[in-house]
Amino acid sequence: MKLLFLNGPNLNMLGIREPDIYGRRTYADLEAYIREFCAEKGVECGIFQSNHEGALVDAIQAAYGKFDGIVINPAAYTHTSVALLDAVKAVGIPTVEVHLSDVSKREDFRQVSHIRLACCKTIAGHGFEGYRMAAEHLLAL
Repeated sequence: MKLLFLNGPNLNMLGIREPDIYGRRTYADLEAYIREFCAEKGVECGIFQSNHEGALVDAIQAAYGKFDGIVINPAAYTHTSVALLDAVKAVGIPTVEVHLSDVSKREDFRQVSHIRLACCKTIAGHGFEGYRMAAEHLLAL
C-alpha cells in the first residue's frame, strides 16, 4: 500500500502560525509523525506540501497509478479550490480530507469544503492524530 500525504498553504508554518489553533509542533514534526506511522504499518508514503494550488493539482495527477490513497489537508484551498476537487475526481484515488483544527467551530467561510465532494471521509479537529486516522481509514478500504 502506498499513501500520498498532501498539505496545502501555510502548513509549512506550523508551530509559528496561530499556535493557539494549530499547536506548537512544526511541519518537520508532522512529517516525522507521518513517516513513523507509515513505517509501523509497513506502508510506503510520499509527503508533499505547497503554497501553490497548481503544484497540489500536479501532485494529485502524478499520483495516478502510483498511490493507493491520498490524505489531503488542503488548508485554505478547502474553501476555494474547484481545481483540487476536479483533480481528485479525475484520478479516482480514494482520498480523505484532514484538518488539524475543528473547522466546523470556526469562521463561517470555513464551513464550505469543495474537495469534500470527492472525499470518502473528512477528519477535523484531531491535530496530527487526524493524519493517522485518515491513513487507517484508507488502509481499511
